[in-house]
Amino acid sequence: MRKRFTLLLLAFLIFYFLPISAAMALCIDSPRANLRKGPGTHYEILWKVFRYMPFKKLASRGTWIRIQDVDGDIYWVHKKLTTEKFQCAVIKNNKTHLRTGPGTQYEQVSWSPVEKYFSMKVIAIKGNWVHTEDGVGDRAWVYRPLVWIH
Repeated sequence: MRKRFTLLLLAFLIFYFLPISAAMALCIDSPRANLRKGPGTHYEILWKVFRYMPFKKLASRGTWIRIQDVDGDIYWVHKKLTTEKFQCAVIKNNKTHLRTGPGTQYEQVSWSPVEKYFSMKVIAIKGNWVHTEDGVGDRAWVYRPLVWIH
């Protein structure tokens, strides 16, 4: 009996903590999403994020997805709030400048600079520059090393 309990406990721990081998990218595709400590609405909300926040998909449990963010932190999010249909990017540093074209010779957009965790949908990548669109439809270019794309 004790051996069976130990095996069941081990199987549960492997299922719960071991991510699937090939992590996939996903984005928040809802105006807002609650990121939780565990797979259910009864778990604590750890962070509230906006549309186009990118994550690595680590595992699934029913309608819940275990995800990892730009900083390596792990959360759970409800599947219906996400999409895998396009790529998203998030700013890695405070005071990041966004531009009207793919290079420093282009002017900054009027709403630049932006803060860390500003999230955007990836429209195109041209060399070291990423063309993006934010949650309200504003477009800009950002230098690739300044964002985390997933």
